[in-house]
Amino acid sequence: MDTQTPSVEIETDAPISTWFGVGGRADRLARPRTLDELLECVRIDPDLRILGDGANLLVDDAGVGELVVDLSQGVFKEVEFRSEIDFVVAGAGARLPQLITECARRGLAGLETLAGIPASVGGAVIMNAGGAFGRISDTLARVCAIDRAGREHRFERSQIDFAYRQSRLNHLILTSAEFSLTPGEPAALRDELKRCMAYKKETQPLERVSAGCVFKNPTLREAIEGVGDEGERVSAGKLIDLSGLKGERVGGAKVSDQHANFIVTRDSASARDVIDLIAVVAERVHDRFGVRLEREVVIWERSQ
Repeated sequence: MDTQTPSVEIETDAPISTWFGVGGRADRLARPRTLDELLECVRIDPDLRILGDGANLLVDDAGVGELVVDLSQGVFKEVEFRSEIDFVVAGAGARLPQLITECARRGLAGLETLAGIPASVGGAVIMNAGGAFGRISDTLARVCAIDRAGREHRFERSQIDFAYRQSRLNHLILTSAEFSLTPGEPAALRDELKRCMAYKKETQPLERVSAGCVFKNPTLREAIEGVGDEGERVSAGKLIDLSGLKGERVGGAKVSDQHANFIVTRDSASARDVIDLIAVVAERVHDRFGVRLEREVVIWERSQ
């Protein structure tokens, strides 16, 4: 056991901020500002959980016992623009929307296709965040990370096995990411940002309390009439909609009437309401189509 007096401040019984606006608390929470403080967190609890923007996170009502580490402070939120080579280095805790806007303002193209995705840079890389217009892996050059033993790592894009909504980096703690962008016209990039945001506003319940898409879009093992062919990746929202689940409720959680792959919450909701509704949706879609939906939302549950 580490008997050293920690230099990183540890909060107790701390709230965990998520976009769902429901869920339990952290027994312990730290906000390291330097790599040394992050390494200290790893020594304190190698099983720690990393908190990004909380945009695709649901914390069970019982909270979590592992140390929760918020990387939104210090070096982890810093962004460095290397204009001479059109590279951008962003800390894992930097917010992706602000990074995208600043790149567009500086005439750096490549990230604008991700407009409207609420995430920290680290969280976006871990889940290979993307949408109708592109994925974050499209412009990623390399990442820096540490493992649970405190060892530092650096991976080039070619070394990372990106796939749909995954990077296979989940076992690591990302500290920064570097992007290779291209020169662009700021006005044109701002127009592209507006176009992407308009599309999202038209198709998704952005004004409601939710965490984005709940399920990944599945690949069909066999053809489903009116849905798609064998081997085709299809919309989870369409399957949920065709299963008659729009408007389905459990307590204060509801399947969005606008986009069936969103679950929205109201003030009376609990995390258990959302978890139970996710289970209802998955079961109903499987019963209707034989398709097993995989969650995109990450659920933290108490394990100790």
